[in-house]
Amino acid sequence: MKSLVNKNILLGVTGGIAAYKSAEIVRHLKKSGSAVRVIMTKSAEEFITPLTLQALSGNRVSTDLLDVESEAAMGHIELAKWADAILIAPATANTIAKLSSGRGDDLLSTTTLAFDGPVSLAPAMNQTMWRDDRTQENLEKLKTKEFKIFGPGSGEQACGDIGLGRMLEPLEILQLFSSSFNQEEMSGKSILITAGPTQEPIDPVRYITNRSSGKMGYSLAEAAIQSGAEVTLISGPVHIDPPEKCNFIPIETAVEMYEAVMHHIKGKDVYIGTAAVADYSPANFNESKIKKEESSSSLTLELQKNRDILKSVSKLANRPYVVGFAAETDDLLDNAEKKLINKGLDLIIANDVSNKEIGFDSDDNEVTLITTTEKKYLEKQNKKKISKKIIEFISLAVTN
Repeated sequence: MKSLVNKNILLGVTGGIAAYKSAEIVRHLKKSGSAVRVIMTKSAEEFITPLTLQALSGNRVSTDLLDVESEAAMGHIELAKWADAILIAPATANTIAKLSSGRGDDLLSTTTLAFDGPVSLAPAMNQTMWRDDRTQENLEKLKTKEFKIFGPGSGEQACGDIGLGRMLEPLEILQLFSSSFNQEEMSGKSILITAGPTQEPIDPVRYITNRSSGKMGYSLAEAAIQSGAEVTLISGPVHIDPPEKCNFIPIETAVEMYEAVMHHIKGKDVYIGTAAVADYSPANFNESKIKKEESSSSLTLELQKNRDILKSVSKLANRPYVVGFAAETDDLLDNAEKKLINKGLDLIIANDVSNKEIGFDSDDNEVTLITTTEKKYLEKQNKKKISKKIIEFISLAVTN
């Protein structure tokens, strides 16, 4: 179940006798490398205690829609933003009916409504309830909304009946659940990504730089790896560990980044330039620390223009699909479109860095994807999810 590594999984547990199996599901998810949070309905607490699932998941179990502490930290919106996928196991007939009708009268149903990612259900109910036309109609409606249905299985039920309705065993559920992540739409593709700032030295202790945490570039690298791509990440100095399974190349200056990109660009299918490369660097490097002159109130630096990496990649004879970023404070879309044309890009991703809630140093972002033929707005969400959607957008362009 390698596809579950580093995934944020929200497990919904509803009120059926099969709820006792949810503890095993949590254990296997954690063993597979996922982070797990659990939402329990009130009726689920009659079958298994929140303390059990809290101990196994390592996270507080959420139960109440109007829990003041939960709303302040991980309420339904925060839970929906955090999760990569939702798995509801067991999913009772009542829960299936709620989700089908769009009701949001408890924490689980409300979080599911607020979530825009994949939702999977493992039904568990009496065989007569399973066969009921209304249950089947509800399931068909959910399937049209791209809910994934795992099971049910057939066998002896708690009530003594025999037939369809028994929840699949935890490992069966997780095999099906993990396979939903194995899309690998970029399998066989090679991607070069730049991230972080560059540092242009003035003297041995000083440099000029651009602001960049590197979070967006590193998130894109992770998303590309998860999509099956072979990733090379060239990064300026940041305080983030590079993703596993990438070819990581650390650099400091714009010259070093340019040389690294030109060396590694050959044979790449996609180039994504997220790095905040300094436009200028000091024309002269002082071998000794520049001393502050008490008699002078200013210091003059002569700067020289650095080579444009994005434009250089775009001009290559056998160029890859080239993606740039436009971090703007004014006239976001207009400036981004100009950059798209001037640098000869295939795609530019525009984000407003004047908004302190997104962009620099933030875990969230909201961006607009712009090509010469379309614009696609991605609403505010964490950079991990934004990155996944960007990679999906790029995959459609390079695999069709």
